Amino acid sequence: MKIAVTRLKGKEKSDASRCSEYGHSCYSVHPLRSEIHEDEIARFIEEAESGTFDCIFFTSALPAKIIAPRLTSRSRVIAIGPQTAKELQEHDITCETLPGFYSRDFVPYLGDWIKGKHIGIPRADVPNPKLLGAITAAEGIVHEFRCYGLEPTGEPLDLGQAGAALFTSAMSYTKARWTPRSGLLVMAIGDITAAAMRAGGTVPTVVGDGSLEGSLKALNDYLARLGGH
Repeated sequence: MKIAVTRLKGKEKSDASRCSEYGHSCYSVHPLRSEIHEDEIARFIEEAESGTFDCIFFTSALPAKIIAPRLTSRSRVIAIGPQTAKELQEHDITCETLPGFYSRDFVPYLGDWIKGKHIGIPRADVPNPKLLGAITAAEGIVHEFRCYGLEPTGEPLDLGQAGAALFTSAMSYTKARWTPRSGLLVMAIGDITAAAMRAGGTVPTVVGDGSLEGSLKALNDYLARLGGH
């Protein structure tokens, strides 16, 4: 099946090879583009290099890609998933990878270690009060840096050649310009995206675990069940 995957404009990843492993092909569509906040990135790096943070949490691959070449901090580093970890490791930054694909997994992963620790988070200019609240409730000290913004491209999604559309974040759905059509299988990368889709009147047929690979596995499981009917 050919899958249209929502990605930041100009920030496509290794989706094609990963989809191929599950027997599918894909191409990128772009509901959002990133606007880099260089001053905020510089402020984050200055704080990191001065030893402000006990731990740095990269919540997506984009800030890791931007910051990793300039980071020499010896803080504990946590990546939200394997693609984010890959960006860090390519620049010889040792990191740990969360067992799940959501920022809600961060505080449980650190456990009691987080108490009194300064946590640096370079991330998108999108509110995440649950993450910040969870860190504070666990007696951690949050230092948030809004390193890039997400803006709608305004481009209608090209779904004409797709058998399925995979929305990779809640915002990629809520800001997308697209028209559902008969025969298009609609997918959510995980439960947070699925909730946003349902709130917007779109019920995803397939919901992944927060990762591309998990979404592809869920798709194949669905297709296998469909074929068994």
